Amino acid sequence: MLYDGFMGALLDIDGLHVCFGSTEAVRGIDLQIDEGEVLGLVGESGSGKSATALAILGLLGPSARAGGQILWQGADLLHQPPAALRRLRGREIAMIFQEPMTALNPVMTIGRQVAEAFSAHAPSWTGKEAKRKAIAALEAVAIPGAARRYSDYPHQFSGGQRQRILIAMALIHRPRLLIADEPTTALDVTVQAQVLDLLRGLQRQHGLAMLFISHDLAVVGQVASRVAVMRFGLVVETGPSARLLTAPEHGYTRSLLAAVPTLRTNRERPLAMVE
Repeated sequence: MLYDGFMGALLDIDGLHVCFGSTEAVRGIDLQIDEGEVLGLVGESGSGKSATALAILGLLGPSARAGGQILWQGADLLHQPPAALRRLRGREIAMIFQEPMTALNPVMTIGRQVAEAFSAHAPSWTGKEAKRKAIAALEAVAIPGAARRYSDYPHQFSGGQRQRILIAMALIHRPRLLIADEPTTALDVTVQAQVLDLLRGLQRQHGLAMLFISHDLAVVGQVASRVAVMRFGLVVETGPSARLLTAPEHGYTRSLLAAVPTLRTNRERPLAMVE
């Protein structure tokens, strides 16, 4: 049973293992997220970041096996029945997936998709009420002419606007935890900055906790107060973002930072290799 009033961390991952067949994608990690905290989870592709996020929501699929504990307000999500997880997803924990063009249904209008995200946890509301909620959610993420564009399809929006639509869907029920899985990877630098500003503003406005996943330490450092670095399914370093970005202790974290280009990077030399 999920319940309120628990005094520990909002989310407490203890010894999480995730296996796909004989491949161990996550190898016994520990992570905690407090109420209103933004935790960055960073690492290269294949490090286990997305597998960790999917395990939290019970979305790993039938071929995966997960062990350990994922405690949400004291209740272990790995041992919740499917119906309990369905009630949790979207209402208490929501997720923004990394590719907006594939995450959105191309043959449904964006208004209907956002309205359905609301109606899934408010079945007693009428379609007219759900539409009003959807338009308000689109306006909150700065979609121009939200009411007018309610009946438009995903291909009629830019990549940045599609990502904003996914954010609107994720936040329409004001969840306590938002999981953002590489939310800016497919965007150009200018649009990426706009989406990051939007996420920061919404997080502060609503006081929600966030797990921000990325392969880019520089991006994570802009939104997260604390950062965990993953490699080969293990968390190799955790600490406040200000300390980790300026004085990393682990060699892999130092390699990740050295691989990020800056205005002072010598463009005639290759970027540092992550070892």
